[in-house]
Amino acid sequence: MHTQSVESPPRPPAERRTARWAGALGLCSALLLALVAIRWYPLMNLDGDIAETTHRWAVDEPGVTHAFRILTDWVWDPWTMRILTAAVAVWLVWRRAARRTAVWLVAACALATVVQQSLKAVVDRPRPVWPDPVDSAHYAAFPSGHAMTATVVCGLLLWLLHHHGVGRALWRTAVAVAVVSVAGVGLTRVWLGVHWATDVIGGWLLGALVVVLAVRVHVRWRS
Repeated sequence: MHTQSVESPPRPPAERRTARWAGALGLCSALLLALVAIRWYPLMNLDGDIAETTHRWAVDEPGVTHAFRILTDWVWDPWTMRILTAAVAVWLVWRRAARRTAVWLVAACALATVVQQSLKAVVDRPRPVWPDPVDSAHYAAFPSGHAMTATVVCGLLLWLLHHHGVGRALWRTAVAVAVVSVAGVGLTRVWLGVHWATDVIGGWLLGALVVVLAVRVHVRWRS
């Protein structure tokens, strides 16, 4: 008597794509983290060259620097992003009765904060130091909390808009705002001399990884 083998159903294409993205982002994040942790000289040298150039521009262009300080301290500040997340979570509960999605959104953002602060403590990378600073920041440098938080919040909110099938005009506007915010916050942190370029890249990579993993959890949760 032969026993028929039971195979698990194949994963849908979207799930396979998500798994590949998670793997690629995880690998890139781990590689960059390792290079920063061991202070790999070519990378540190490149960081220094970029920082010196952008700091010189920041000193020479006080008007642009002042505008960047307003953007980074108010518009794209991590607490601004967290307040936006909380507001969306309240809206999800109040208007759509989507309590589980609201909890998922808040939990993903909280996880990103925990990962970010833990890595800062472990890597303990010093921030750039200047004789004529144009801005200041506290705690360790890697990864950039501004860049990571903006990536996570913008990525998750875009996913929710896509998931609920918004109109084309709103979708294009949301994508444009998200791209400008994520790219812009990274630029301001390097321009103001409070982060190395690889801090920002690390924030982007880790933020994107959190978004992909959170979306995977959300999809599996609903299915």
